[in-house]
This record gives sequence, C-alpha cells and structure tokens, in this order.
Amino acid sequence: MTKVRAVLLSGGSGTRLWPLSREAYPKQFLALAGEATMLQDTWTRVADIADGPPIVVANEEHRFLAAEQLRMVGVERAAILLEPVGRNTAPAIAAAALQAMAEGGDPLLLVLPSDHVVGDPAAFRQAVTRACAAAQEGALVTFGIRPDAPETGFGYIEAERTDEDGGDGIFGVRRFIEKPDAATAQSYLDDGGFYWNSGMFLFRASRYLAELGRYRPDIVAAVRGAFDAAERDGDFLRLDKDAFAASPSDSIDYAVMERTERAMVLPVDIDWNDVGSWSALWDVSDQDDNGNAGHGDVIAVDSRNSFVWSRRLVALVGVDDLVVVETADAVLVAHKDRVQQVKEVVAGLKAADRSHAVLHREVHRPWGSYDSVDVGDGFQVKRIKVKPGARLSLQSHRHRAEHWIVVRGTARVTRDNDVFDLVANQSAYIPLGARHRLENPGEDMLELIEVQSGDYLGEDDIVRYEDVYGRS
Repeated sequence: MTKVRAVLLSGGSGTRLWPLSREAYPKQFLALAGEATMLQDTWTRVADIADGPPIVVANEEHRFLAAEQLRMVGVERAAILLEPVGRNTAPAIAAAALQAMAEGGDPLLLVLPSDHVVGDPAAFRQAVTRACAAAQEGALVTFGIRPDAPETGFGYIEAERTDEDGGDGIFGVRRFIEKPDAATAQSYLDDGGFYWNSGMFLFRASRYLAELGRYRPDIVAAVRGAFDAAERDGDFLRLDKDAFAASPSDSIDYAVMERTERAMVLPVDIDWNDVGSWSALWDVSDQDDNGNAGHGDVIAVDSRNSFVWSRRLVALVGVDDLVVVETADAVLVAHKDRVQQVKEVVAGLKAADRSHAVLHREVHRPWGSYDSVDVGDGFQVKRIKVKPGARLSLQSHRHRAEHWIVVRGTARVTRDNDVFDLVANQSAYIPLGARHRLENPGEDMLELIEVQSGDYLGEDDIVRYEDVYGRS
C-alpha cells in the first residue's frame, strides 16, 4: 500500500464558533465532535496510511497547543512549521512541501485542514489509496464531497463528466465555483456532476511546487526565502518573518487548482462536515427525539431543533431553532439560521479592543494555564495551574507585586537570591521589581492563587530574563 505524508493545516482562527473558539484557542484544538480534539482526530484518521509523523503548519502562538495535543495521541517528532503571519493556504502548503523534500525524497502529500469532521474515516482512507496512482503520475487530486442538499455555504467543483452509475473514478476538473445562491445550488444537485469543495488534496511535493511556481512564482520565491532562513527552535521550525510576510496571501484554489491543467477530483461519501458554524456542529451532533443537541447540563421543555453548549445548567422552554453557548465570560444566543453572523460579533469585539475576541478567561500557556477569577481597581486574582516538571520564566514586573498561596501540590519559588519550596496552605510575597520564578518540581499538578496589586496589571508588564520556551 502506498504511504502518504500527512500535512495538517492548523492556522485557522475559528471565529464562527465564538465564544467557544477564540483566536488564542481556535476550534481545531477543541473537542467538539467527540472525546479527542479536531486536530487529534485529523491525524488519527490517516495515521495508518501515513509515512511517518505529520508535517504541521501552525500559527506561532499555537505552537505548544499543537505539539502537546499531538503528543497526547502518540505523535513524536512531528515537523511543526510556524507561520509568523497568516498568508492563507498556498504559502502554507508550499512551506510543507519544502520541508518534505528537505527530509529526502519526493513524497505524496495528503493536505488536510485540521478542523473538519469525517464521520467515515475508513472510507476516506480508501479514497486516499485510490487517488495515489493519479497523484504519483503528476495529478493534483482534490476530494469532492457528493452533495446531499443544495448547500450555499460551500464552494463547488464541476467534474469533466459525472459518475451517474455510482462509480468511484477520478475525473478531470472542469471548473471551481464560488458559493452559489440557492437556485444555482439546487441545479448543481439535480445535475449530479458537481461536488462540494472539501479543501483536502493529494499530490507530489515537487508537483505542487512546480505548479505554484508556474502560476505564482512570487509566492514560491517568498516561501523558499522564509524556509531557507528559518530557525530551529526545539521541536519547531520558525519560518523567517520578513521573508514570509513578503509572500502574497492566496489560497491553493486561486493560486493553483483553478489554473492548473493537472487538477483532478475524486468524489467521495465520507460523512464530511467542515464544522463552519454552530448549525453545522448541530448537524453532526447526536440529537434527541425533538432535534435538540448539545453539550452539558441541559433541560429542554417544549423546544425543538436547538443546540446548547454550556458549563452550567441551561433550561430551554418553548423555543425552536436556537443556539445557546455559555462560557466562563460570555454567552451567545442566536437563531440557528443566523449563526454565520457570529463573525460580526467577533469583528465588533476586535474593533473595541476587547479581549473576549482572542482569549478565554482561562488562558493556556506551555507551562499550564491561568484563570482570571476576579479583577478590580488596583488588584487581580488568578488561579494558576503549573504542569508537573514545568517552570515559568525568570521575570520581574515594573508595576505590580504578587502574593502566591499554594492550594495543591508543591511550588518551587525563586525570589531574587532565595530559592524555597511551598506546599498547600503556605504562601510567598513577591515585591514589585523582584526577579522571580515559579516551577513545579512534583509529579502532580501545582495549583495556587495569585493576588496581584499595583497601578497596572496588564499581561505585557513582564520583563523576562530566562525562559525555556524561547520567549525571553
């Protein structure tokens, strides 16, 4: 069986699933359709046909999330390429292709968005195997989803001929089509020769670079410069910021697939969903007899076709077609037919410079997390969790002092020239300006309460002197 090299695209921000998905913790890192996160599911569904660990292209701010989540499903030594700025899929895939060829050979790249649901992974693996021969011969294969409804939220691919007999052949691509209106989408469904554009591809690394170089040599030149000047940072490869930022932003569809003469489409039935909205997540969720679905403690009385995601008890009474999402710091209530407008909420939050667009109340860091429990004039209270063996940077603050009270575990504290351990119910004071570090020398999670006091409590009031995560 031909093996492929998986490329996981993990640079999205997931704004349409706000408030659960946020810029600093987008949907690919969330467990939305099962116990595993979407990134983990993307890898595990192709691990059996993959030649070695995946190549991951991720936002620099998400590097530790990606590495840790893959480690949890047994992935070691993944090649994680860090985008200093977002430049869409064409440059991201070019960087992955350069990485694959730098490792030796010219593998088949299976390019996958890391935030889709595939309900029939066995059928998808079979489809990839069927597509390998065409890709080895130089085709750029995309996987077209056989539509079962006149969906207006997807782009379409028109094949050069239909497969009315139900065959599973690979066809040439006649054209790619933008999202249609409802009448046009219905005509595509009636015709039978049109497929949803899944955004998944299979091709040789060299073939993609050649076709991209033919139509967008400026992108290839910029990405090659960024790759050649990249810096190795532990498990990560940091693409050069200036060179990568010089690349035009373009999708693989516009840059290559709509122009190349080598595009082919393999129609598939794999129970696919791009989970591009809350209504799409409702589609792939288990529903009760009244069509209600969700996550958490939910009571529904005389309510139908609604979706709830909550931490606390939520009761629906006499409502239909609603989406209700409750997090620690935000609540979304929307009609199921209007959830695409959630991105307008996020845009408004960003315009107002509100942190709710980017951060959850609990913020994840490579060493653990912190939860902002309370904040007021001149003070802030956080609950801090530090993973076993992890340590924060050696740092100081210009505007605030801190008081640490250990709740669980053992804390090793560095305070200027002193180093000492604290256990539950013990505390330490960190004066303004003191060089300090917090670490967990134990085998269990360290939890503590931090009380900050000062005239400015922003997260940017940190001077780092040493940092094992490359942030100093």
